[in-house]
Amino acid sequence: MSIIENERHKRDLVLRLKRVEGQLRGIQAMIDEGHDCERVTQQLSAARRALDKVFFQVLACAIQASPPGAKAQAPEQRLSQAAELLAKFG
Repeated sequence: MSIIENERHKRDLVLRLKRVEGQLRGIQAMIDEGHDCERVTQQLSAARRALDKVFFQVLACAIQASPPGAKAQAPEQRLSQAAELLAKFG
């Protein structure tokens, strides 16, 4: 299994997740305060898109990286791996 080794990439992903966390807290407050359902769903949609961005960035990492000590994979193997990951988690 591959891991995220690039420190800058890790930091960017964690910052994005912290922003999503803030969005979710804001949505919770909106619900508690009785905001309009359309505004709440708009914010939920934005949070979901932000999570999707993180998901696809991490998925790309999994596809690009070879497991430690493994030989480089052929393009067909990488494509197969991508299809498996998307079927499993997408």
